[in-house]
Amino acid sequence: MNEENVDNTTLILNTLKEKAVVKQEVYQTTLEYFNTTKKVLKYLITNYKSQLKDSRQKISLDYSDKGPFEAEIRVGGDLLVFNMHSNVFEFPKDHWIWNNEYIKQNINNGFCGIINIYNFLSDSFKYKRLNDFGFIIARIFINREGHYFVEGNPNFGSINDDFGVSKLDMAILREIIQYLILQSLEVDLLVPKMEDVQVATVGQMLDKINTSRMKTGKPMGFQSNTSNTMNL
Repeated sequence: MNEENVDNTTLILNTLKEKAVVKQEVYQTTLEYFNTTKKVLKYLITNYKSQLKDSRQKISLDYSDKGPFEAEIRVGGDLLVFNMHSNVFEFPKDHWIWNNEYIKQNINNGFCGIINIYNFLSDSFKYKRLNDFGFIIARIFINREGHYFVEGNPNFGSINDDFGVSKLDMAILREIIQYLILQSLEVDLLVPKMEDVQVATVGQMLDKINTSRMKTGKPMGFQSNTSNTMNL
């Protein structure tokens, strides 16, 4: 093995070790914040139940821990699913993050874990309407040092102005989650187009058309929009 090959091998091994360490740090930090997210979700639901215990109308309020990477809350007719991706990501070269001064100082701070938040209708799961759809409404990106930014759809806006300045904590997570709950409740279900439901087979009728044929979902598809800002 010549000297050039030795140098390349050393470079490859050093790069692997450096990236492995960074990604492990990002993963552990994201997991810690996801566990904090679960605590906030549980607290909020418990608090809402307490505040509404004397209500004459029964309102669905539930928290469920679905494992190390997922949790969900039912708030009225909405189901919000919080999912932590088990992988660590780097952003495309044309992403705004590479112009951030904090990242320019150390590009390893650009590696992030992701917590995805989806909005479904509660009845979609209750009645096993497999054709129903939900939407990703926000993504929380977290780096190894606990700095974060939030990316949302046009209805929810984004928070990225101070990435590298503020660190995520329980109070901030509570604000973000309550904002997403409020916005989800304010987006109402729309009547489907006539052409989408006018044809049905006998089999679909026998299988209860209302639970298997007509696709139901809210009108709030996800798009990246870093120019808007959440009002937190």
